[in-house]
Amino acid sequence: MIELTEQEQIARHYSACMDSVNLINAGKPEDMEDAEWADCLKRNKEHLKIMLAKDFWTTEDLEPLRAASE
Repeated sequence: MIELTEQEQIARHYSACMDSVNLINAGKPEDMEDAEWADCLKRNKEHLKIMLAKDFWTTEDLEPLRAASE
């Protein structure tokens, strides 16, 4: 098993957060039901809120995470 450095781990967390940001900002896909989209939004916004509470962030731009989690 390959050990990741702390900075690599942070980069992976940030990338996952940006996946949530991009999904939220893209809006509801045409083929998705409203209830399914509402659940998807809820889960991704909660993910962002949890990640924003972490204390390991360094120089990452967290503003997109904050904006998308509102």
